[in-house]
Amino acid sequence: MKNIRLITLLSVVVFSLVSFTTPTESTKYKCMIQMTNYTGEGAYIVISLLNPEGEYEETLNVIGDDDEWYNTVESWWQFYGKRRTDIDAITGATVSGGERTINVIEIDNDKLDKGYKLRFETAVEDQEYYEKDIEIALTSENVKSKVEGQGFIRYIRMMPQK
Repeated sequence: MKNIRLITLLSVVVFSLVSFTTPTESTKYKCMIQMTNYTGEGAYIVISLLNPEGEYEETLNVIGDDDEWYNTVESWWQFYGKRRTDIDAITGATVSGGERTINVIEIDNDKLDKGYKLRFETAVEDQEYYEKDIEIALTSENVKSKVEGQGFIRYIRMMPQK
């Protein structure tokens, strides 16, 4: 009888914990990045989620698969390099001048319109590094828009996937 009560109590506790945990919903966005017509090596591009205080919260996408050069994306490297967590958002080769790439990034819906930002950082070997090639507020409007870059990125265009 004592075991049945214990099992029943544990079942109620587990059910309560599971019942009150709400999964975070997210949306996937197609993100097209059009590069400027520069000469030289391909650009490493990191797309990060910044919290309302302007601190790195999450790496959403890394374009460039040779981790030897990640430290050239300096601000992001200060965040990522200390942790060295696995990144599952690496999408392959760098993007050269005049080229474009389309990637899918996933953003938790509860981050929209709450003061979060998206930052696109770029670095090219033996050339400049742009910490804020693009930095935009993460709003419902901006995730459906075209935004001009300040460095190697000419513009990005985002669109929610259905």
